[in-house]
Amino acid sequence: MNDVASFGANIQKTVLEATSDALGLAILVCDKNDEIVFASRPILQFYPIPAHFLEAGTRLKDFLGAIFDSGVRSGTAPETSRRHANRDEWISEHLSHHWRERFDVVERIGRHRWINVRTRRLSSGLGIVAINDVSEQKKREEQMQVDMERVELTEGILDCLPNPICVKDRNLSYIAVNKAFCAIHGMTADAILGRSVWDLLEPDLAEKFERSDRATLESGDVHCQPEQIVQADGEDLWVVTRKFRVGDPGKYLLVTCMNDVTDLVVGYSGLDDITSGRSPLDVKDYSVFAPAQNCYDPFRSIDMQHLVEAGAIIDPDVKGKQKILLMTSAAALEINLVPQLRRWGFDACAVRNITELAAFKDACAARGIIIEALLIDGTMADTLATVASWTMSPSLVIAKDWKAVELRASILALCENGIGALPSAEPEGPADWDIIVPETNLTGRPMPEVEVVVAEDNEINQFVFAQILEGLGISYRIAANGEEAVKFWQQYRPNLVLMDVSMPVMNGFDATRAIRALEKNAVYQTPIIAVTAQALDIDIEQSKLAGMDDYITKPISPDMIEAVYRKFVNTKAERMTG
Repeated sequence: MNDVASFGANIQKTVLEATSDALGLAILVCDKNDEIVFASRPILQFYPIPAHFLEAGTRLKDFLGAIFDSGVRSGTAPETSRRHANRDEWISEHLSHHWRERFDVVERIGRHRWINVRTRRLSSGLGIVAINDVSEQKKREEQMQVDMERVELTEGILDCLPNPICVKDRNLSYIAVNKAFCAIHGMTADAILGRSVWDLLEPDLAEKFERSDRATLESGDVHCQPEQIVQADGEDLWVVTRKFRVGDPGKYLLVTCMNDVTDLVVGYSGLDDITSGRSPLDVKDYSVFAPAQNCYDPFRSIDMQHLVEAGAIIDPDVKGKQKILLMTSAAALEINLVPQLRRWGFDACAVRNITELAAFKDACAARGIIIEALLIDGTMADTLATVASWTMSPSLVIAKDWKAVELRASILALCENGIGALPSAEPEGPADWDIIVPETNLTGRPMPEVEVVVAEDNEINQFVFAQILEGLGISYRIAANGEEAVKFWQQYRPNLVLMDVSMPVMNGFDATRAIRALEKNAVYQTPIIAVTAQALDIDIEQSKLAGMDDYITKPISPDMIEAVYRKFVNTKAERMTG
């Protein structure tokens, strides 16, 4: 019988040794009398104690005493460990840890070494201790903390600089901007980041800037150009723009710094100019400055509360210019189209929504101003209602894939045939009331700036989602929690939301309920797909109750994302062609 028991004990010891090696753990097992039953040899890698303290039958108190005497004990560096004089208190404290039902702690046992100690005390009185080395993880965390502090310090310094600075990635999307750069466009950093120059400037300037950006990225040569900028507040800014390539091959970044030289170009002409009513600032020489960004929109700069008192936005005395009003909630369309209309010879400005349109209409009526045509963004949800309610002039609904030549011809034809004409009471309307309806169904989803919002708190999974969506050519934004996902949904109204169910601040279920509440009266609902670690019945049921349309499980793959996108998004109608 003794031989059988001994043989069984040897098997158990062998299994524990193999488990310790396989998991990369040091394992210690003691009984309810605090005597060691089993101790794996890797323990000696953490604590330089004599090997006989690992033998079966050794008291746990003696084992802890040997660790204390070695000087390399948890929570201390070697050079300071011997300063702790009270040996008994240290041993008593650690014995109490071993008698907790559960106790997890990450402790330092050297200058650059950290261990994770996990103790479990079973109901039978058996105590199990598992120790593993987490030094590399701690080093990474410490390095990340240092890097984060360095980034925050750098961002703080850049934001304090008066010169506009921006950084673009290899795809020429903005990845960093300072406050001075944001002030030029009158936009927040969040509204700029992730976008390109094509979203902010007129097409001809955007093409010019992209060429110089590409040349700098490819050659590494510094680009230098004096430029004149019209800021969002209407003020002129003279700068010398320099573009640099930084980073390693394959990971190049483009840094653009605009050195403000306004004081060198603009000078005071004397007090006589002030008394005569002329501006004391007189441009001396700007012939060397190339026209650059024009971010000023006169209508956007007007306080809508005082619109009527301020008078008409469009000067009624301007001769030979037909007055065009654009209604769009898309900043990119407004920034591109309004300057284009002005270059075509129209007197143009824009409104963002029905409220601004009504205020503008009242102001024009009060001053007797006639708007020759109203252009309406066809991707707005209330386009048809706006067309039906607008009686001041002919309307033109702009298709999502509008082309400049066709649009100009349509506007000229509309103004020529529709001047002075008002909608009649006839059901069909007058023949000269020309409306161009885009191919997409206006009662369906509008074309969003961002096609997919991903709610995911894990940084590795965020990276995986980003790589997959970029590879599929799908625009996206990643939210770190449910609350941020709701804000992104409100801002971008995407075609699809991929919602991790377990996140901090607000979980995926609560975030979905919040979105469904906000779109309660909407014409359509955004598809929301639950992303779960495991396909558990309780998660699937909760997903359905919260209002989610389907679920996918981690790990995710390109095929999985593409399949769910094709299932819930009408690619032909929803995705921008080209």
